Amino acid sequence: MERKVLLTSFDIWKPEHKSNSSDDLLALISSQELTDYCLNFIRKLPVDSEKAPEIVISRIEKFQPDIIICCGMAEKREILTIESQANSGSEMIRTSVNLSKLLVGLDRTEISQDAGKFVCEDLYYSVLKYLHEGCLKSKCIFVHVPILKAVNRDVVVGDFLKILSKIS
Repeated sequence: MERKVLLTSFDIWKPEHKSNSSDDLLALISSQELTDYCLNFIRKLPVDSEKAPEIVISRIEKFQPDIIICCGMAEKREILTIESQANSGSEMIRTSVNLSKLLVGLDRTEISQDAGKFVCEDLYYSVLKYLHEGCLKSKCIFVHVPILKAVNRDVVVGDFLKILSKIS
């Protein structure tokens, strides 16, 4: 059965950035022939804590995905990291996905407890809250993507594809 997957990435936000690694990764994923999925992309979301969640939630309402994987750039990280939770002020929401199980067999991916206190965390929190309050069954994770280089590109793409195949 073809699973409906929504994948999101962000646009650049600093003048010195030539691209956003989250969008670079989704460009590589979109070129793959993945027949087990109906992929829907929202690429180059604005780096805006109000607009990005509005755009994603609107697409969730229309597309009704089984799986949502939001991606953001993590310049200072060397590997993929999956965020376990998102915070807004004193409130915290955890993903319903069993991340320990998801990471079995992945080469260079870890669980993170810090979604960054920036637009990435704002998006993740908003989507998790929307899913929770609406009692929706969509699974959602947030993946931080390191800068893609020749030395890590294949491992990052490989782990991301494994995440995609294992999440349920």
